Amino acid sequence: MEYDIVIGMEIHAELATKSKIFCSCSTEFGADENTHACPVCLGMPGVLPVLNEQVVEFATKAGLALNCHIANFSKMDRKNYFYPDLPKAYQTSQFDLPICTGGTVEIEVNGETKPIGITRIHIEEDAGKLLHESADGTLVDVNRCGVPLIEIVTEPDIRGAEEARVFAEKVRNILEYVGVSDCKMQEGSIRFDVNLSIKEKGTEVLGTRTEMKNLNSFRALQRAVQYESKRQIIELKKGHRIIQETRKWDDAKGASASMRSKEEAQDYRYFPEPDLVPIVISDEQIERTKSELPELPEAKRNRYVSELGLPEYDAAVLTTSKFTSKYFEDTVALFNEPKLISNWLMVDIPALLKENELTMETISFSPEKLAELLTLIKEGTISGKIGKSVLEEMFKTSASPKEIVEKNNWGQMSDTSELQGIIEKIVEENPKSLEDIAAGNKKAYGFLTGQVMKATKGQANPQVANGIIRQVVEGKLNG
Repeated sequence: MEYDIVIGMEIHAELATKSKIFCSCSTEFGADENTHACPVCLGMPGVLPVLNEQVVEFATKAGLALNCHIANFSKMDRKNYFYPDLPKAYQTSQFDLPICTGGTVEIEVNGETKPIGITRIHIEEDAGKLLHESADGTLVDVNRCGVPLIEIVTEPDIRGAEEARVFAEKVRNILEYVGVSDCKMQEGSIRFDVNLSIKEKGTEVLGTRTEMKNLNSFRALQRAVQYESKRQIIELKKGHRIIQETRKWDDAKGASASMRSKEEAQDYRYFPEPDLVPIVISDEQIERTKSELPELPEAKRNRYVSELGLPEYDAAVLTTSKFTSKYFEDTVALFNEPKLISNWLMVDIPALLKENELTMETISFSPEKLAELLTLIKEGTISGKIGKSVLEEMFKTSASPKEIVEKNNWGQMSDTSELQGIIEKIVEENPKSLEDIAAGNKKAYGFLTGQVMKATKGQANPQVANGIIRQVVEGKLNG
């Protein structure tokens, strides 16, 4: 029997506000434990929450970017449950009247485009964090309590690990582009929950679903889906029943384990939040927010192809991060050769970013300096090979490319008299190359050029060197 994998996702993204959703406490990551907390965060008796207006603006912006309908009227609700990291014993969220509904995101997998439905996007507050590593036992850090989130809930339209990863990447990119979240997975700013079930191929009857929570990388997401779908298929083939449960993914082990039975909505005893007024958004506000949206990744990718002449692949790579695309565009504005810039941003720079543990957001030199480096190569001041050495130095120092070239005496050799002597010596030392050229093997010219570049440590001007090599070789053969 063959099976289909059916996946719905919930994506939690922390909103990039300076203060929390219902109080003025800071949302800054990395502070000492329990220093960003107040009576409102902790739900002390007598306190009243006040909704952060920017949270509503950011949620609206995210909804519009994901093609959702924005509700003119929505409200906050209490989601009641007990957990040690939830001091109020309830989470302020949205239940039956979310702020955004009915969106769609198109993904492309294996050359095919497919829409993934967005059921809803709602606003809620984050819970705290349990610290299990202490010698004193499990401790609670409440800094994260009240940090504003949006939860993006999809339809069960995703089929398989690859689609799940591509969808998650695209949503992350969109949220990053519109500036509503920094989407730093290493800080937990964006987290993925996966609801997965298996159904018999050809039937519309869905199987029993399990949930895996708080997957915090695309790799973990893909591996978790692969593992859980395989686990469920094996259980079904054995004749076992799938239990509706929440499972915890262990990325180190590459396996999941049961945590608890899966709750239903009624288990949370939702009711309207009595301390907060409803959220009312006018059509004028929605239109104004829509007009403020930046160019989104897909539109940017299409523009790079149609206006800048980039290949589809280059355009897709450059638009996967708003920091990469901005760096690319800023460099193009100074040095108008998009494809050449694209090559450096896709090959040489990523390798050095990884080596230096940097990202395009934290890269150590400006677009002006990259444009200066490419200008030096284009003008023949340095060779492309030397250019790569200059780039390495740019990652290590704040010096400009010109300063690096002058300091290391890396300027390209174009002096024909100096090159003439070097080339004559190399041709003399390689009689086999002369024989090959005489026999019609023109590739031997390339070998001689390589020897010249080696002898000059990459500083010879290739065009000048090639011209002299041909003159010397022809002189030898005709002499």
